[in-house]
Amino acid sequence: MGLYKKVNRNEKRLIRHKRIRKKVFGTAERPRLCVYKSLKYIYAQIIDDEKGHTLVAASSLEPEIKSRLTSTKSIEAAQYIGRVIAERAKEKGITKVVFDRGGYPYHGRVKALADAAREAGLEF
Repeated sequence: MGLYKKVNRNEKRLIRHKRIRKKVFGTAERPRLCVYKSLKYIYAQIIDDEKGHTLVAASSLEPEIKSRLTSTKSIEAAQYIGRVIAERAKEKGITKVVFDRGGYPYHGRVKALADAAREAGLEF
């Protein structure tokens, strides 16, 4: 063993996420669209950081969403979650959000979710 501690991928993501969160802040007028992805599922929340409340949430873990998907971890699942979160946000009267990629690279599933949410009517 060496003197240096090996930092794993998730720890690096958390460091990036903390750095991003210093700059990205959701308000009541423009809440934060936060993305989290695990190896099996993808989650999206719209959060009002001033109050600390989750206004809208969607994930590929929900039974009604999970039943419509062939895979809960694919790009197609991320696109579907993006459309669902945008529809639920519109129902609550939310049209503008701040996108928080959660420390993940803007690529693949994160990009697919963001693009689908934009196409469904969210502005960011």
